[in-house]
Amino acid sequence: MKHLVVLTGAGISAESGLKTFRDAGGLWEGHRVEEVATPEAFSHNPELVLRFYNERRRQLDKVEPNLAHRLLAQLEQHYRVTVITQNVDDLHERGGSNRIVHLHGELRWGCSARNRTVREYLGSRDIFPGDKAADGADLRPDIVWFGEAVPKMEEAIRETLTADLFLVVGTSLEVYPAAGLLDFAPAGIPVYIIDPGRHAERRGNQVHVISATATQGMQQLFSILVPGK
Repeated sequence: MKHLVVLTGAGISAESGLKTFRDAGGLWEGHRVEEVATPEAFSHNPELVLRFYNERRRQLDKVEPNLAHRLLAQLEQHYRVTVITQNVDDLHERGGSNRIVHLHGELRWGCSARNRTVREYLGSRDIFPGDKAADGADLRPDIVWFGEAVPKMEEAIRETLTADLFLVVGTSLEVYPAAGLLDFAPAGIPVYIIDPGRHAERRGNQVHVISATATQGMQQLFSILVPGK
């Protein structure tokens, strides 16, 4: 069974109603990156940072996976699919995908401020100032903030190196190191990029650009990858 590696970004989650920094002029729910998405922010104002992610976690309970998420999951009937996502939501899981690498962390999880490998499932539960992880350190959102290393990057590279097809859905390919994954795709394999209004310059013999939203583009691609369906 061929290995399909998929890199997803904010565009696929946006169609389920989740807002992002990029689609709001550099603000996320009215906050700048520096206020809520850096280690320094958590150090200076943990109450604001925790409240921000508590609200994001509750927002997840109000949205559902969209058709693009569900079609990616259906591709598992025909391919070995690995989803590498820059998104911190759980929409791929709820959409039915089974192999997911979360590059930027997961909203549903907390972790120790001292040791990121000490993790705790939160579900919809809030984190409050003073809450402790199992190792006694402060409990924080398990999110890879700006300026932090990306622990899952090596795993993502290993998966990409074994791809027979590479798919990009809903990302500008401007945020590194995730955007650099495309460079690790084996030479000559088919590459499909689904994103509205961008990436035309990448089009070539092996690179196929579908200028559409995630849901529209996935419907087109599904008919290509699974003929007759």
